[in-house]
Amino acid sequence: MRQCVFCSQNLKEIDYREIDILKRFISSQAKIVDPRHTGVCAKHQRRVARAIKRARVMGLLPFIRH
Repeated sequence: MRQCVFCSQNLKEIDYREIDILKRFISSQAKIVDPRHTGVCAKHQRRVARAIKRARVMGLLPFIRH
């Protein structure tokens, strides 16, 4: 099993304004990618999902791709 990216770097906060980091966890259809494919632990997956949703509401990330 892979090591969580955020646990290995001791990152506590996942900010919704860090679009480059959040784009790694979004599929080509702009869906949130499953943690089994990304290797993120459950705690950080919840924080990533919350940050992605906040970025979508703020208009920084798309809800869907055409």
